[in-house]
Amino acid sequence: MAVNKDLFAVVDIETTGLRVKDDRITEVAVLVYNGSEIVESFHSLINPERYVPEFITQLTGINNEMLETAPRFFEVAKAIVEITEGKVFVAHNAHFDFTFLKNEFKSLGFNFQRKTLCTARLSRKILPGLPSYALDKICRHLNISIKDRHRAMGDAEATCELLGILKTRSEKKLERNIIDREIKVRNLPPKVKIEDFEALPEETGVYYFLDEAGSIIYIGKSINIKKRIASHFSTNLDSKKSIEFKNRVASIDYVLTGSELIAELLESDEIKQHKPLFNRAQRNSRHNYGVFSRKGRDGYLRLYVDRTKTQTKTAHYLAQRADGARRALYAKIEQFGLCMKLCDLYSSDGACFAYQVKQCQGACIGEEEPALYNARVEQAIDSFGQLARKSFFVLTPGRERGEKAMVCIERGRYLGFAYLQEDQAIQTLEDAKSYITRYRDNRDVQKIIRSWIKKHPKHVFYFNQDSVEEEDALD
Repeated sequence: MAVNKDLFAVVDIETTGLRVKDDRITEVAVLVYNGSEIVESFHSLINPERYVPEFITQLTGINNEMLETAPRFFEVAKAIVEITEGKVFVAHNAHFDFTFLKNEFKSLGFNFQRKTLCTARLSRKILPGLPSYALDKICRHLNISIKDRHRAMGDAEATCELLGILKTRSEKKLERNIIDREIKVRNLPPKVKIEDFEALPEETGVYYFLDEAGSIIYIGKSINIKKRIASHFSTNLDSKKSIEFKNRVASIDYVLTGSELIAELLESDEIKQHKPLFNRAQRNSRHNYGVFSRKGRDGYLRLYVDRTKTQTKTAHYLAQRADGARRALYAKIEQFGLCMKLCDLYSSDGACFAYQVKQCQGACIGEEEPALYNARVEQAIDSFGQLARKSFFVLTPGRERGEKAMVCIERGRYLGFAYLQEDQAIQTLEDAKSYITRYRDNRDVQKIIRSWIKKHPKHVFYFNQDSVEEEDALD
């Protein structure tokens, strides 16, 4: 059915909580507004078929006793469909109300679809600079009386009056298309400007969501920044945290990378640096301990466990706790016949315990040559799953024509990346290192690079002393 953009179904609901998947509607009010007056209305309490928490009762005044004899949602569903059909769905923070209703209809096997308009977003556009756009605060600013705050009919009536004022002011500004534009972007957070969203690029890079104070609250990456950002806000709200996230996003920033690999690496580093509130993966580095290696004065290569913050070297294996790192090291000792003493897991003036049970070949007392022992240590290190301990660089397309992106690795350690012109040749490791911006190596970026070069081995070039050669990317 065609939508009459001059006819509005102004809606407000009350619920048992903020989680769409778990909570239910307890009250709904719908006012049909034609731009000057209310021409039709619907109101009902709704039995949510679950307990109403005490804090909700304190907020709304709706208690379990009031809802015992109220109709269930399926009993009022038809009336809601009919009164909202062919009209613009309007609510203050419309995504919340619309998503709850859509979810209720979904449980009945019905796909509830309406063009929506958010008066919170519209207020920010037409009345910029207010300290708050919460319904009670903006109504107080405009001298709108709310008869029964946090009840569906009282809030719907206030929203209806607010919409009338906003329509009048938008027409005075000769911005007659402003409401049409807002209807088209119902899913955007209320604080994000339409023009900022429309200006986003459909290119590869890293994007940042910021709050009103300019703090980064989420970092992501995509091969199509605009499309990915739109998807963040097109899905249904399903938790208090997702509602809070959407309401806190005030602006969007981005960095174009051209290269999908660099976008992944930059995103990982930025998340660790800024620790955004809403980034769960990679935000906190919980790798407090690692397995490291060093060569002793006696020529033997030694593996050992230490705290990551005390080491400048790249760990071959990372773990949250020391016992996890030690278990991993014990497994390599058994697999490759290494010496417990040279791995700092056995202390004695003589041979280690493994030598006594014929599992160690005597490196601890000098019976095994360092070269033979070290070869097995190298195998153990490679088996930890880190990048092959070689020096190489990866080339991918850059941000524009004539530009290429380069990621540099030295002996399995990620150094950073650079953008080069096509005529800039890389012949040696020192050439590559002179161009790059340095970034931190860690287990996450190792995983990113390893996964990427498995899929794109032809983009990998190894350094062979002073020259560059192509070869298989992984051992």
